[in-house]
Amino acid sequence: MSTDGQPHILAIGGGTFVPDGREGLQPSPLLRYAFDLTGQDRPRVCFITTAVGDDPAYIARFYAAISSMDAEVSHLALFPMPNVADMRAHLLTQDLVYVSGGSVANLLALWRLHGLDEILREAWQEGVVLSGQSAGALCWHVGGNTDCYGPQLRPLTDGLGLLPFSCGVHYDSDPQRRPLLQQLVGEGTLPGGYAADEGVGLHYVGTDFVQAVSYRREAGAYRVEPDGPGTAKEYRLQPRLLAAL
Repeated sequence: MSTDGQPHILAIGGGTFVPDGREGLQPSPLLRYAFDLTGQDRPRVCFITTAVGDDPAYIARFYAAISSMDAEVSHLALFPMPNVADMRAHLLTQDLVYVSGGSVANLLALWRLHGLDEILREAWQEGVVLSGQSAGALCWHVGGNTDCYGPQLRPLTDGLGLLPFSCGVHYDSDPQRRPLLQQLVGEGTLPGGYAADEGVGLHYVGTDFVQAVSYRREAGAYRVEPDGPGTAKEYRLQPRLLAAL
């Protein structure tokens, strides 16, 4: 858990891991930042891969990628049944919970079916750091836009709502993301919120946005707010540059 006892969320637009040149992945500085939020030298880290159907190959790649970091690592799977006897007990003893990308709609449906939505809310309130990228970033917010229904992006409005904002991910890599988020905020389908380019994390303490961080000098974060009937305005937020691992 975070040593300051406060609820932290690091919502990552993309790029938690980067290719290592050997058909594998290695952690980016964003994952180190998430680790550091726990304040622990060897944090207990649980990753959740519901959004990719708990694909065994994905889980194996995650373990391999995170093996270079000093941590006590576990995972929580829901397929074909929960792999831990007591999900609440397991998650409340973690320092960091990291949620993978994938289908945010499927993730939310299954979490609610298993009561994991309320367990994660309790963990966050107790100081367990929550993080994730793409679906694993969007899920903590009120909503955003998603490709989990098909290649044409659609609104998602039933996120967990731990954070009372909309969220944009992959903001500089998918040309549909920016205009649709602005449309949804402008028409009132979603509240104002924040968006992140690839390689950018949005750091919240409680429900307050405190800063954006990135390992890409050119990347940005953005505040998107309603700006009159049916329109929205976007403000660029300069991320703090993280040192390379």
